[in-house]
Amino acid sequence: MDSLFNSVLRAPRSKKRFLTLIIDTLFIVSAFWLSLIVRLDSIEPLFEIGNWLLLSIVLPCSLFAFVNLGLYRAVLRYVGAHAVGAIVIGTLISTVVLVLASFFTNVDVPRTMPVIYAWLLILAVGGSRIMVRAMVGRLATVNKTPVVIYGAGSAGRQLAPAIGAGDEYYVSAFIDDDKSKQGAILQGIPVIAFDGIFSLIERKKVKKILLAMPSENRARRKEILAQLENLPLEVMTIPGMVDVVEGRATLDEIKDVEIEDLLGRDPVAPKQDLLNANIKNKSVMVTGAGGSIGSELCRQIIKQSPSKLVLFELTEFALYSIEKELNETIKSQGLDIELIPIMGSVQHINRLETCMIAFGVQTVYHAAAYKHVPLVEHNVVEGVRNNVFGTYYSAKAAINAKVETFVLVSTDKAVRPTNVMGTTKRMAELCLQGLAQGKENGKHKTRFCMVRFGNVLGSSGSVVPLFRRQIKEGGPITLTHPDITRFFMTIPEAAQLVIQAGAMGKGGDVFVLDMGESVKIKDLATKMVHLSGLEVKSESNPHGDIEILCTGLRPGEKLYEELLIGENVEQTSHQRIMTATEVMLPLAELNVFLEALDIACHNFEHEKIRQLLLDAPTGFNPTDGICDLVWNAKKAQVSFDERNVVSFK
Repeated sequence: MDSLFNSVLRAPRSKKRFLTLIIDTLFIVSAFWLSLIVRLDSIEPLFEIGNWLLLSIVLPCSLFAFVNLGLYRAVLRYVGAHAVGAIVIGTLISTVVLVLASFFTNVDVPRTMPVIYAWLLILAVGGSRIMVRAMVGRLATVNKTPVVIYGAGSAGRQLAPAIGAGDEYYVSAFIDDDKSKQGAILQGIPVIAFDGIFSLIERKKVKKILLAMPSENRARRKEILAQLENLPLEVMTIPGMVDVVEGRATLDEIKDVEIEDLLGRDPVAPKQDLLNANIKNKSVMVTGAGGSIGSELCRQIIKQSPSKLVLFELTEFALYSIEKELNETIKSQGLDIELIPIMGSVQHINRLETCMIAFGVQTVYHAAAYKHVPLVEHNVVEGVRNNVFGTYYSAKAAINAKVETFVLVSTDKAVRPTNVMGTTKRMAELCLQGLAQGKENGKHKTRFCMVRFGNVLGSSGSVVPLFRRQIKEGGPITLTHPDITRFFMTIPEAAQLVIQAGAMGKGGDVFVLDMGESVKIKDLATKMVHLSGLEVKSESNPHGDIEILCTGLRPGEKLYEELLIGENVEQTSHQRIMTATEVMLPLAELNVFLEALDIACHNFEHEKIRQLLLDAPTGFNPTDGICDLVWNAKKAQVSFDERNVVSFK
């Protein structure tokens, strides 16, 4: 039976229409004679010529009405309100034709016969289509994977038909916390309470659940994910309503659960006056414009309508990518912004100063830096050159170009650093604090401030995309230490807060962003495994799917990060931005230190570089020796040559 039904469904559209027309003809004829026989309780009407005359008028008129109402254009498996309306209106037309034909031909029919005819015709024509739709729906689920939608609101109801129209999944149930919806049937799909998920997993072998709650806040989504975490289900989600409204996504676009939902942290609405203060109608420069933070700063900046945006970037492809993206945004939104792509290094002060003067730069966001801890440990001189002197030269160029505001993007790794990267970022802060003293003395008018925050989700080198890739590959997940913790924030929120903090700066300010609670990376990895519908493989669970391996701390890596050196922290007018009072280095001492550091870098004197960084007020407490790859290779070569000389003698 199923094979016959499938062969009919696969038949050409014209043949299916013709078959439907023949079947409806039989329904009209049957409804006509049955209504007479039922009403008169006799088969004698079959032998009366007048009744056949009536049928010869009613039949073509009824079919003509159904055709013109578009009943045969509707696809049977997707019968909806339009088809039902066409059936009802067509039946009414057919009934009216029956009554009029009876009147003008003087063929008497019982008064209640047209009413019975109408009901029989609606039941036959409409009921047959509903039955076909049900059979198609049943057959459609045979080779599909059952899924559950969490959320029976408008988003869930829009998502269900989109899933059903595909070839992979069908929706077996909605889950909703609203008790008034539980027990209802929506689009033929039952709405159940959360507890019902267990029987669905057992009976229908459900393996996947889709979160359709784009308007819920992250705190609520975190609660739901915590409930789902220990179930053998892969958890997926649909985009947020903001992304849907702005055209960046569609409601039926299914994707992995956002890590932001696991953190449960909702961003605070930005203060528009702070966003506008240093950007609106101004010439703005972003150094490191092609990086994770720099590119997001650029995206946020163009929303505030600057007159010019100078993209200063060392890497050609990164500059090309961000310029292309921003140009498309500017054109699509009809913005009047001059976009200026500049290739250059922050280690070249003349290039920086010339660009700032040429384009009348009023605000600089300095995001150019080497941020990967192990790589800077292995390339110490370049790390110092780029992070310390690159910041110093950028700031000096800003002073010479009479820039109004200079904002440094700093890091939590600058607090009591155990690695060269964190130390160089703390030194960059000290450079700005030292140069800010010139504003206090009236030597220049540039306001310097720095904004310190932790890891951003999805940035280059972030653990989240790494863990996702490792899970898809079947593991193992590599973790440096089981107790390692980090602060996390989304890139858009970090960029918005950097812009707002920069507007608060008076000179030499150190701003610290409220990162919420630190996250244990092993717990994050475990949650990601569970929400992929898998289990962690361990000694207690040897039959698990994904193993988490600890590889040991990398050179210079800390178990945990801090955001403050001292306890002198004050709240600002923004609930997510604090200001800290940190140790400063007088400008005269800073200049002496930088001169010595410059000579040590030029001469490749790593012991001296290490000692200078230890002597500076950075709180540097290295956990490893000098790890520079070139220095160690030269040292090994010298040792090898010395051994050979001794052997020769």
